[in-house]
Amino acid sequence: MNKIIVTGGAGFIGSAVVKELNNQGIKDIIIVDHLGNSEKWKNLRNLIYSDYYEKSDFFEVLAHNVIKPDTIDTIIHLGACSSTTENDSSYLVKNNFEFSKTLASYAVSNNIRFIYASSAATYGMGELGYSDNHDLIEKLQPLNMYGYSKQMFDLWVKQNNLLDKFAGLKFFNIFGPNEFHKNDMRSMVVKAYEQIKSTGRVKLFKSDNPDYEHGKQMRDFFYVKHTAELVYEFVKNRELNGIFNIGSGKASTWIELVSPIFEALNLPVNIDFVDMPDNLKNKYQYFTEADMNKLYSVIPAVEFNLSSAVKDYVLNYLEKDCYL
Repeated sequence: MNKIIVTGGAGFIGSAVVKELNNQGIKDIIIVDHLGNSEKWKNLRNLIYSDYYEKSDFFEVLAHNVIKPDTIDTIIHLGACSSTTENDSSYLVKNNFEFSKTLASYAVSNNIRFIYASSAATYGMGELGYSDNHDLIEKLQPLNMYGYSKQMFDLWVKQNNLLDKFAGLKFFNIFGPNEFHKNDMRSMVVKAYEQIKSTGRVKLFKSDNPDYEHGKQMRDFFYVKHTAELVYEFVKNRELNGIFNIGSGKASTWIELVSPIFEALNLPVNIDFVDMPDNLKNKYQYFTEADMNKLYSVIPAVEFNLSSAVKDYVLNYLEKDCYL
């Protein structure tokens, strides 16, 4: 296999994907990212890769053929602003949409496999469910500009008849090692772990929906290790194209997410239910669940157990301050 380029390769999911590629014996990997002042660089320390470029320099690198196009097998485009609270819409368009279009056009022109990160945020409140059916793309109503920036690119891919050439991956609630740099965008597993270590208790939002008890709002949580395994399926199966959900396929409650943290730490489960902030009430998702039927009709299903994954994360990474 020739080179694989991973944009966002120092980030959370990106670094896990690079680690999985290493596990599969792939080392000729070019990482593209923006390290800035964050601790993201620590995600690189255990990875094997052949080169690194800052995002701001990357298109110049491609334009001047520093990397020969015929040496590139696959581009895995995971680099993006992933903050659901980012308010600068122009920044999101430039970073998540325009950058993606330019890289996708380069891949098409040079017959390079292109895999990119979409997002479950495109589903909005889930009014139309969580099916990755291509007929629904135009009908989805994201709740925030981050989700819409991802939908913009999905729409561009479809409008340019590239769904049979590209693989777009809609990640649901991913948690696991190498997310430490994400600050407020870290998963609830990290936040709950820190609360429990500090106070022996964890805070969860009360429910304002009579259909859901406090703490029993439901999300599709999925471990980053399994996520990376599924991304690799798209690397080795070049005919696997279209837009696909990446999740567990089974919604779980917040109580089911945090209880294994207490168990891993040999502590009793202590949960305080707190009022939801007013600014979240109209945007809060009470239920998400990835429809995995399309993907699992063509590849073997991943064996996933939420409790086991949370405990692995807590005991082997959070407690030891370790990275993948």
